[in-house]
Amino acid sequence: MKPMREQMRRYSGPVDVCVVGAGAGGAVVAKELAEAGLSVVIIEAGPWLDTQKDFINDELVMLDGRMDWDGLRITAGKTPLSLGRKNTGRAVGGSTVHYTAVTLRLHAEDFKLRTREGIAEDWPLAYRELEPYYEKVERYLAVSGPRFFPWPPFHGPYPHPELPWSARDHLLAEGMLKMGLTPVKAPHAIITGSKKGRSPCMMYGFCANGCKSDAKSSTLVTYIPDAVRAGAEIRERCFAVRVNTDARRLARSVTYLSEGKEEEQEAKVIVLASYAVETPRLLLNSANGAFPDGLANSSGQVGRNLMVHLGDNVIGRFPRPVDNWVTPPVGVMSQDHYGTHPHRDFVRGYTLQAYHMFPIEFFTTLVEANPFLWGKRLMEVVDHYDQYTILGTVGEVLPNGNNSVTLADEKDSYGIPVAKVTYSHDGNSLRMSEYSMQLCEQVLQAAGASHTICMPGTIHLLGTCRMGNDPVNSVVDKWGCTHDISNLFICDGSVFVTGGAVNPSLTIQALATRTAEHIIRTGKKRPSPRSGW
Repeated sequence: MKPMREQMRRYSGPVDVCVVGAGAGGAVVAKELAEAGLSVVIIEAGPWLDTQKDFINDELVMLDGRMDWDGLRITAGKTPLSLGRKNTGRAVGGSTVHYTAVTLRLHAEDFKLRTREGIAEDWPLAYRELEPYYEKVERYLAVSGPRFFPWPPFHGPYPHPELPWSARDHLLAEGMLKMGLTPVKAPHAIITGSKKGRSPCMMYGFCANGCKSDAKSSTLVTYIPDAVRAGAEIRERCFAVRVNTDARRLARSVTYLSEGKEEEQEAKVIVLASYAVETPRLLLNSANGAFPDGLANSSGQVGRNLMVHLGDNVIGRFPRPVDNWVTPPVGVMSQDHYGTHPHRDFVRGYTLQAYHMFPIEFFTTLVEANPFLWGKRLMEVVDHYDQYTILGTVGEVLPNGNNSVTLADEKDSYGIPVAKVTYSHDGNSLRMSEYSMQLCEQVLQAAGASHTICMPGTIHLLGTCRMGNDPVNSVVDKWGCTHDISNLFICDGSVFVTGGAVNPSLTIQALATRTAEHIIRTGKKRPSPRSGW
């Protein structure tokens, strides 16, 4: 990465676009805008890691916080969230540096739950409007997936063949088949052949600790290098604290901290891509005389409708060691229980996914979810770690205005209010969790597991700045532009109206691609010192 840093363009004075956050959304929009000839500066709170030097295939070393958001956050609610690596990143590349690279599309029904089922709210766009952007991102990331995907609306084929099935995949697929389920290999943003100097997947299994071979298509090794080649500047270890507005009630600049010193970057357009906690925190902390309740918050919806995914896991012990390591974490999957089924006592559904964790994460997660598991019973699990594998869920949680991100009374070391994250499971989520973990147990037992242990949990953070056509109950429009400020955009998971039951990164990247296209198209109408803008 050092040569790229040395060759990177440096800007002084105002630019066309300032992007806050270099993760799934920010990296995409920066690359698209820079390639269109716009001057782009990316403000990123975390470091710019070198995959060869900074990624080490050692779980203990990689738990040192080098790519996690480890700042203070206050949690509250009946079922407060465990915040950390599973749902937040702090590095160039954001959470994609340590995500599992599963690339699933939302289903068409996910965009219209109010119309179809009378629950939640409709997105202001339909699946067909996002479909071409899904296709563009999948091609760019060189997604590897099954030739035929059984569930609508997208049946494949993916740009590249699926990753090899492991022994674990065959084992759990057998259990799924016995339970009448349909197993397929999950599609991954992981390359199976050389691409732009990147190695194909070496099957290290360390995806969640950073990919040393560059096979995983994180934005760190895909969109970021292309953005820099096109002229974008990345300012790492710079923490955005405020978006400033002018007399016309437009966004004027971003104030950020660099080595503890306040700096300011002016821009014609500002794009926030700091995800579902830090984006609302930044908007609320930017309150001023013209926007006393925070920027883009005339609706009062900034920070509200926080969603997660149920990330319940069940571990099963098998008679012999299970091939867990020589494969990416997520393996075979099934969406047979996706969406609402009339015979169940809850609405919506979940995706089943084979999963594995390295020892530290495995035992930490196990004990956090089962505080009464200790002593001899715990050591029995520890001694037979290699015989356990995991079947988990990505379950849909519906938006709830009481689940929120607000500003806490506590402040960080710079004197800035930290985020207060309030979350409580509703009855629907609890019933879905119980039902889905029972199914996971049955599948594991059908596959030959002698006994099982449940590990309920949550993953991903979504909502808090949702899109909508009506400024009264939403924060941004269908293009990601805030209703209140015409040159302030949001490109991250906070704009989700509903979460579906899939990993969100592909949808974030598709939305960001679409938003970038809109900024380019409409930006040509704005006066600018640069040609075409």
